[in-house]
Amino acid sequence: MAVGVFDSGLGGLTVLRALERRLPDVPFVYYADSAHAPYGVRAANDIFELTCTAVERLWDEDCDLVVLACNTASAAALRRMQESWLPRDKRVLGVFVPLIEALTERRWGDNSPPREVRVNNVALFATPATVASRAFQRELAFRAIGVDVEAQACGGVVDAIEEGDMILAEALVRSHVDALRRKMPTPQAAILGCTHYPIMEEIFRDALGPGVEVYSQADLVGESLADYLQRHPGMVGEGEAKFLTTGDPRRVSGQATQFLRRRIPFQQA
Repeated sequence: MAVGVFDSGLGGLTVLRALERRLPDVPFVYYADSAHAPYGVRAANDIFELTCTAVERLWDEDCDLVVLACNTASAAALRRMQESWLPRDKRVLGVFVPLIEALTERRWGDNSPPREVRVNNVALFATPATVASRAFQRELAFRAIGVDVEAQACGGVVDAIEEGDMILAEALVRSHVDALRRKMPTPQAAILGCTHYPIMEEIFRDALGPGVEVYSQADLVGESLADYLQRHPGMVGEGEAKFLTTGDPRRVSGQATQFLRRRIPFQQA
C-alpha cells in the first residue's frame, strides 16, 4: 500500500519532495484539494469536514497511513479526527509533531514534566486558521516552559503562491515579517508554519535577518516518517504513486511542475 499525503493545495509538495528524497522506495499518493483551497481562512468545522473527505479518498487509494502535509488541517482537524473519527486500522499523522520535537529536543512520547529549552522567543508565521487554533502553543506548553510565542497570521500568502504570483507573495511575506517584528523585535527562532512557506523560505530568511534560526518543516517530517515506518513496517508496501486534485488537473499540473521543477501529472480526484 502507498502512503497518502494531503494538502489543501500545492504547499504539501514541499513535504512530498522531502519524503521522496528520504524514502525513495516508498510509493506516495498526493491529494490536493485545490477546489477548496486555501483552508487557512475557513472555519474549524469546515476544515474538519474537508480534511475527512480528503483522507477517505486516500483510503480508497489503499493508503492506510496518511500524512496531513497541511498545518491548517493539522491544527484545526487532526486532534478531533484522532479522538472521535479515525478507525483503529488507519493512521493519520500531522506536521506539528516533528517541529515541536525539534524545538524542544525531546521525543513526542516523552511524558516528563515541561522543562526549559534553549529557545525562548519564537516567531510563528502561519495561516489565520492555524493561528486562531493555538494548536502549536498548546502542544508546546505540554513540553516546554518559558517560551514566548508570537504568532503572525500571514493572510494572502498562500493565495499568491497558488496563483503563481511570487512578486505579490514576496511583498506579503516582507510585510508580515515587519508586523511580527513590531510585536517581537528580536526572535531567536522563526517557524514557517505552513507547508507553502518553504517556497518563500529565502525571502523569510532575508526579511528576518541574520541570527534568527528558521525551522522549515519538510525535512523534519521526512525524518519523522522514516522513523515511524521503521517502527510500523506494516503500514506501507507495494503501491502506485499518483497525484490527485479536486481542481483542474491541467492547471494544477502546470503549477506543480513549476514548484518541483519536474513534470507532475495530476489526475481528477
